Amino acid sequence: MKGVKYKGQFASKTDIGLVRKTNEDQAVALINASGNVLLCVCDGMGGHNKGDLASKLAIDVISNEFRQKNGFVSYVTVRSWISKTMRKVNKVIFDKGQSDPAYKDMGTTVVFALLYHDMVYVVNAGDSRAYFVRKSRLEPLTEDQTYVKYLYHTGKISEEEMETSSQRHILMNAIGTFPSPSFEIKTYPNNGLSILLCSDGLYNNATEAEIRSVLSTTERIDQKIDTLIGVAKSNGGTDNIGIAYWEAYRHD
Repeated sequence: MKGVKYKGQFASKTDIGLVRKTNEDQAVALINASGNVLLCVCDGMGGHNKGDLASKLAIDVISNEFRQKNGFVSYVTVRSWISKTMRKVNKVIFDKGQSDPAYKDMGTTVVFALLYHDMVYVVNAGDSRAYFVRKSRLEPLTEDQTYVKYLYHTGKISEEEMETSSQRHILMNAIGTFPSPSFEIKTYPNNGLSILLCSDGLYNNATEAEIRSVLSTTERIDQKIDTLIGVAKSNGGTDNIGIAYWEAYRHD
């Protein structure tokens, strides 16, 4: 099954939303010379200096490293490339923060999905999310690295309290804030499902039902992303919105 590749199309977009003065979200969808597909969303840390710069540095490094990597020899080389790339991203952002007081403590979330033959590699740091899109539900591929998620796992708050807590936006992890990065790599079988990546500006302003409804329409993929952004803005648009979407031709 290693040689299997599922066909599809991809698109990405960000929007400033209705409240923020700057857009700290970045999103990209790319294919390299070997047909590997990369989706990535980065959300600069709100309330910190130059979150917009941090997310742009991250997306630029990841995109450039992917374009320069024409292909992968094996699953092992994919993991090696991911680790090397994330360390480089962290170093670029951290060094920039150390070089100028104006950029001190800046950081960004990073979530990306790499489609390699019969596998999907999902990398996560922060609270941007990745999902498999099924007809009946969105299947989470990442877990938010936030303070309220920590409180929930340690039994200090309930799931309902987690959703309404005033601390739900506090990150426990981000790229670029420390000399060494912390990130999670998960692998999933590529079963021909569509894949959605997004920042919290989408999932906090659109319900799962609304997202699935939009993605199930016959609109072009770029129109679906525009519609998702429109839904988030009609529900308040309280944050920047970043989306990268792979729509597989084969669905469950």
